[in-house]
Amino acid sequence: MNDRMNQKEHFRAAVYPTPFHERTSALNTLNVWHRWKDYTVSDAYYNVALEYAAIRNACAVFDITPMTKHRITGPDALAFLDRLMTRDVSKIKPGRVGYTVWCDDNGRVIDDGTIFHLKPGDYRLCSQERQLEWLDRSAFGFDVKLVEETHDVACLAFQGPTSCAVLKAIGCAGVENLKPFDIGYWPFHGGELMVSRTGFTGDLGYELWIDNSRAVPLWDALFDKGAIHGIRPMGTHALEIARIEAGFIQAHVDFLPADQAIHLDRSRSPFELDLGRLVDFKKPNFNGRRALLEEQQRGSRYRFVRLEIAGNKVARAAYIYNKERKGEVIGTVTTAAWSPSAKTNIALASLHMPWGRPGDELWADIYYQRELQWFRVNVPCKVIEGAFFDPPRRRATPAADF
Repeated sequence: MNDRMNQKEHFRAAVYPTPFHERTSALNTLNVWHRWKDYTVSDAYYNVALEYAAIRNACAVFDITPMTKHRITGPDALAFLDRLMTRDVSKIKPGRVGYTVWCDDNGRVIDDGTIFHLKPGDYRLCSQERQLEWLDRSAFGFDVKLVEETHDVACLAFQGPTSCAVLKAIGCAGVENLKPFDIGYWPFHGGELMVSRTGFTGDLGYELWIDNSRAVPLWDALFDKGAIHGIRPMGTHALEIARIEAGFIQAHVDFLPADQAIHLDRSRSPFELDLGRLVDFKKPNFNGRRALLEEQQRGSRYRFVRLEIAGNKVARAAYIYNKERKGEVIGTVTTAAWSPSAKTNIALASLHMPWGRPGDELWADIYYQRELQWFRVNVPCKVIEGAFFDPPRRRATPAADF
């Protein structure tokens, strides 16, 4: 832990600045912040629409330092993770990253996240929620060492078509050859900069990992070399639009973590979040395997879908019906936005089975307020397969400069 968190009086501070705060606070002309796992991060810097435009047309920087990071090492690190995760962790080779979910014994998702295989037997698990207590309880019988290193590692999401060009300009020679989910290392200011080709925007982009003492120099180098490439800071609101366009889910928004649900039927399984590809029944043992196998044979309760909705009224928290009039409620929108790139109204939704098949006739019941008066519209919507926005540059290797 860094010096701030080691201080005995640290509990007197309700919210901490990230290692980039000196720079992010100077750029946050709107002074709009929110608390993320005891850190303060920007929701918007100057204009959400322009911050979003930077993600899709140039490059944008988001401070992801508060993302929870767990370091897992030891002789049984692979066996331990493979026991917890629904996917086959042995397929995540050193120098690679894998997206994953983990479940309780009922086969309900506790959280999703990414496993970074830093070197043989050395893993970093990143997640929305803090998992150290659950990891520690699950480690009985395994020879592993568990450390939460959230406060020790500064990190940035660096996303957008010109991000690769900027990284090359600050000294990351050959970064264009990183494939999606690859990890690379470069010297930086007497230390080491780790770069992973990962992100939450569905675009060409990277995540940058460095020790706290080199956080500000990294920010300065990016904005110095990135000036001619249109670099901008981005806040949570702009990132949210991009992640919905990519069809990515978020804990506490699109699903409720199973270990926090009071009503157990409110949680979801991987199949019910369209994440069945992350469940590998070839593994003989993992948390929730028996329940998931029974669900596969019995059928799921819900289907998670991506919807294109008619009109321009954002379908936030809208009910989904199976008929225009006098129909039944068959589900709920979990998150929604107007997509500037897809030029349409989009949403992610959880529907009762068997609804949500391509071709199903669905209707969204949307309430919205204008000048203190509420209005209601009932508009058709259709199921979209895949992401709403999925540019080829997202996967192209070598990455282009643009």
